[in-house]
Amino acid sequence: PRAMSSPKSRRRGGATIDLVLCSARAGRLHVLVVRSAAGKLVLPFVWSVDGEALEQTARDLAKDITGHGIPWMAPGVAIASKKHPTDAALSVPFVGVMSATMPTPGGSAWYPVDALPTLTARQKAMADGALETLRLHMDVSPVAFRLLPPVFTLSELQQAYELLLGRPLHKASFRRALQAAYLAEPTDEWRSEGRGRPAQLFRFSPRKRRGGHRSVRFDLIGH
Repeated sequence: PRAMSSPKSRRRGGATIDLVLCSARAGRLHVLVVRSAAGKLVLPFVWSVDGEALEQTARDLAKDITGHGIPWMAPGVAIASKKHPTDAALSVPFVGVMSATMPTPGGSAWYPVDALPTLTARQKAMADGALETLRLHMDVSPVAFRLLPPVFTLSELQQAYELLLGRPLHKASFRRALQAAYLAEPTDEWRSEGRGRPAQLFRFSPRKRRGGHRSVRFDLIGH
């Protein structure tokens, strides 16, 4: 994995901002790991900057790591206990997502969240909590869609939701619930998925509705 870049030269705050960047790969949630200036494998982090919003610092870090930023991010739970690569008293994790089709940042590496290399206890806790953070937001934010490229098949979308939920979904029920949510629209493109007829490609395109539930109603979808 690549070496971490140096923290910002502006006045350092009292906490670190730690980035838990996630990607769906081979049916498992993966987390990006880099190498610190001290040569240790770590989650990307920088010190907070006095006077700058924490999320902006996190987005700057993500852009520095990936070269292009990431499509979705949300804060996790701040942690003051457990060991961190620095002597910071407090760390604020931000969980972001990235499509598996995007290039892996140079020198970095993806690890399954359940098979991470040795991290400090605090960063391990942040990585372990990433899936819970994604689940907390998936009902009100397009988290599953952001794990995918701009166009995708409905099977790929269902797999992303199943990964986040941790359970299988009934194909026909999922597609009815997705249609009712008005979140995806078909394109004129098709893709072969092995035997059988090619699958139509879709894109995330939420339609405005008056009232009603905007997310996919997973409580109505059987296994």
